[in-house]
Amino acid sequence: MRDEDEKEAVLVRLQAGFGKQGRLEWIGLRPAYRVPIEEVERAVVLAGHGLAGDHAVEGSGSGKRHVTLIQSEHLPVVAALLGAAAQPEWLRRNLVVSGINLVALKDRRFRVGKVLLEGTGACHPCSRMEEALGAGGYAAMRGHGGITARALTGGEIQVGDAVVPVDDAPAIGASSS
Repeated sequence: MRDEDEKEAVLVRLQAGFGKQGRLEWIGLRPAYRVPIEEVERAVVLAGHGLAGDHAVEGSGSGKRHVTLIQSEHLPVVAALLGAAAQPEWLRRNLVVSGINLVALKDRRFRVGKVLLEGTGACHPCSRMEEALGAGGYAAMRGHGGITARALTGGEIQVGDAVVPVDDAPAIGASSS
């Protein structure tokens, strides 16, 4: 095995290692564009679409933004950057997850409870962060916006569900970056 192949194999192994599983802490549905997000204890994920009751479900058959996730550990960081609280419902994401690095789930398949998702990219902040969080909200969210995911299977999820990577390899079609 060449030196570069060995380095690549080590990098793949390191990227596949997760110290522990994560936990679903919060679920939010956006019933319509520009209306307050609704906090729920459980939700139904529709394969190929996203969360039932969320306005993003309409027409999202092959999209990459079926579900948006943010890491709970980033909420205090955003709050510190703003000098004020940062509540999950203000950030307009569907799921708040703790205990696992969401960026490491980009381009990977993972389960939330029994539902299979595939991380598809970064969930960058939008201009609404200035409205929701005040001046500097957009800047505070940069690098802390979480990820987007595609819903590969459907089913019910609920607060407290485990968040677990399902394999040791990047998802099909993923780029190695």
